[in-house]
Amino acid sequence: MPKLRILSGHDVVAILEGLGFSVVAQKGSHVKLRRTVEGGTKQSLTIPLHAEMDKWTLKAIYTQASRYIPETELREHFYTK
Repeated sequence: MPKLRILSGHDVVAILEGLGFSVVAQKGSHVKLRRTVEGGTKQSLTIPLHAEMDKWTLKAIYTQASRYIPETELREHFYTK
């Protein structure tokens, strides 16, 4: 059974940037990422910049991101094999 990787907020931002998101704002320890897809639809995610993400926070981010990105693309970045 795959396990969630231990990731920092910066790791998650880098993963999402690789999947087409860009940093558009930062307020305190949270970064807002956004991408625009065909038809002009904007997709946004907010990521806390913690040194090590709690597994429940990471799972929530994974779930939110999976609304926009197929899980087959996300899984390799968030879970061990």
